[in-house]
Amino acid sequence: MNCLGMDYGTTSVKAILFDGEGREMISVTKDYTVNAAGNTVELPAEKYLELLFDILAEIGREHKIDALAIDTQCETLIMTDENGKPVRDAIVWLDNRATEEAAMIEARFGRKTVYEITGQPEITATWPACKLLWVKRNEPEVFAKTKRIFLLEDYLLYALTGKFVTEKTLQSSTIYFDIQKDAYWGEMLDFIGVREEQLPTLMDSGKYVGDWNGVKVVTSAMDQVAGAIGAGVIRPGIISEMTGTTMAIYVPTDKMPPFDENSFVPCHYSYDGGFALLSWSPTAGMALKWFREAFLSETSFRELDEMAEKISVGSDGVTFLPYLCGSTMPKYNPDARGSFTGLTPEHTPAHFVRAIMESVSCMLKSNLDYLGVPCEEIRVMGGGAKSPLWCGMKADLTGKRLFTLKNKETACLGSAILAGVGAGVFASVEAACDAFVATDREYVPSGADYTAVYEAFQKYDAILNVKGE
Repeated sequence: MNCLGMDYGTTSVKAILFDGEGREMISVTKDYTVNAAGNTVELPAEKYLELLFDILAEIGREHKIDALAIDTQCETLIMTDENGKPVRDAIVWLDNRATEEAAMIEARFGRKTVYEITGQPEITATWPACKLLWVKRNEPEVFAKTKRIFLLEDYLLYALTGKFVTEKTLQSSTIYFDIQKDAYWGEMLDFIGVREEQLPTLMDSGKYVGDWNGVKVVTSAMDQVAGAIGAGVIRPGIISEMTGTTMAIYVPTDKMPPFDENSFVPCHYSYDGGFALLSWSPTAGMALKWFREAFLSETSFRELDEMAEKISVGSDGVTFLPYLCGSTMPKYNPDARGSFTGLTPEHTPAHFVRAIMESVSCMLKSNLDYLGVPCEEIRVMGGGAKSPLWCGMKADLTGKRLFTLKNKETACLGSAILAGVGAGVFASVEAACDAFVATDREYVPSGADYTAVYEAFQKYDAILNVKGE
């Protein structure tokens, strides 16, 4: 059976068709542009459908699709009439206009209550509850015409099957979904003026929804959860880490951590009814890219690796703080900035390159220490996974085994796995992962001593990463 996994990113859609052995048959990517102006980010909802049906037509001309599932970002909001026709443009997840509404919700419920019910430790303008309250207050005529409220995956499922359904991981950051009770949070709905019948029926991930032209359509999961499934992060002791522009760490857990007013680590609903902590940092690979473009633009990333490899552990005293866009976790400080310290006339660009790589590795360790969840193995993804030196540093600093993955498009693979489960090909997500997910290279701690490196990182972080008055 051929299973299609589709991954809707912010500005592109990736689709990969896998055969019954987990082999990639065809891959299609479509780029698109959202309409952004200040805090407003929108897109005509029909554009998402155009991309969907263009991809299905392109793949279908050459291959048979037996089942499909689509993962998307969580917070893109689509409001329609009773027939599913949009009453305004989609409000994209990045849209940040609803700051007043976020403050109103926080004043009414407080961060502690919102976290204990929804898993979200902060109330931000991007959450759908805040967006809906903004529309109610600023576009009352649109709000009055709204009969159905979709998130992006819901809207695509509806277009394919006519079923008004959603899946629970996607609802995890709406702040009107109770992740403890697997149900909508009535008190929040009352506050923002939404009736439960305006929302789609809740389903689990990997469940059959209906048919489209003979293709079985199945619920997927939010993009981060789908990516974790595609990386094989399905058993206790395994986490995933992605060093791309940012750093994202996905940690499954069977219990929700207690509220901590100083923590901004969200706890999401996971595909299996458990939970997942999502820790992220706004600058990771971006720091290396910035340094290369600013000072070594003619040098490839592979050559940067070779330069850094010649420098000893600790970069001969150079320490970098990678906060070019502020710090988030474990210390929340949007005003933090990047810095090099410990410089002498003997230091070269190679020292700076290695110091950047070491700092991102230290940031991974500091996040894992803060989360405090047992971890034996890290599945690494993103551009950072292409660097053997960087992977080795992370193994040495964390003391964990690291594995890269043969299939780099883990979200598409995760959706295809869920499609196979919903179509009855596999008895469970775990069985499907055992069949489809393959690791590539293993990195084990080499015995190199990074104690002084981490101590210097923590020392300068305590001095320089301080919130202003």
